[in-house]
Amino acid sequence: MPRNALEVADIFRAHGPPWRQQQRGHFSLGQLKVMSAIEQRRSLALGGHALRRSSCAEPQIAYNSCRNRHCPKCQSSAAQRWLEARQADLLPVPYYHVVFTLPAPISAIAYTNKEIIYGLLFDIAAETLRTIAADTKHLGARIGTTLVLHTWGSALTHHPHVHGIVPGGGLAPDADRWVPCKPGFFLSVRVLSRLFRRRFLEELQTAHRDGQLKVLRRARRFGRRRCLRRLAHAAAPM
Repeated sequence: MPRNALEVADIFRAHGPPWRQQQRGHFSLGQLKVMSAIEQRRSLALGGHALRRSSCAEPQIAYNSCRNRHCPKCQSSAAQRWLEARQADLLPVPYYHVVFTLPAPISAIAYTNKEIIYGLLFDIAAETLRTIAADTKHLGARIGTTLVLHTWGSALTHHPHVHGIVPGGGLAPDADRWVPCKPGFFLSVRVLSRLFRRRFLEELQTAHRDGQLKVLRRARRFGRRRCLRRLAHAAAPM
């Protein structure tokens, strides 16, 4: 397979050292380790192995990959295996794509509260889908979903959100039949939005009241109460 003209590792190698020097003190040890691993992938620093074909006398040297879970090159095969495993789980029904996202003030809080905010994002998104789908006014069925966390948007800016892949229907409450959704329509976005905003706001307020949140200065500019108000108006699934 031909090598791409430019890779993340190339950028890190060329500009990583001076950039880290300029941004000293703004990175965690874990983030620095990620950069170091990606810079060293497929290089002498990580060692390698010799490949020899029976028809060729000269061995081919292949350097080891970093295998870091953040490396876009090393994780491509793992991502492909994950996709193949998920495809084996698919039912012979239409599927729908939903996205639950957070407004900028809450995204800022997530920088130093990843476990709490991302956990809430997963839990409340799943709860919202199950609750509305179980309501007989909407679908009246028990559904399943696959949720995947993305912490960056297409513009490579911090933008926490979860993508959900949901089958177009579910099992009836007594599990004796399949309940399909309306053709081309899964659940009301407006109804999902309202419940998601309310439940996330409630759980975030609880975490704040219990002293579980650490807020950076840039998040304090908005104020905790303002952050919660912004969430109530801006966070919605798409």
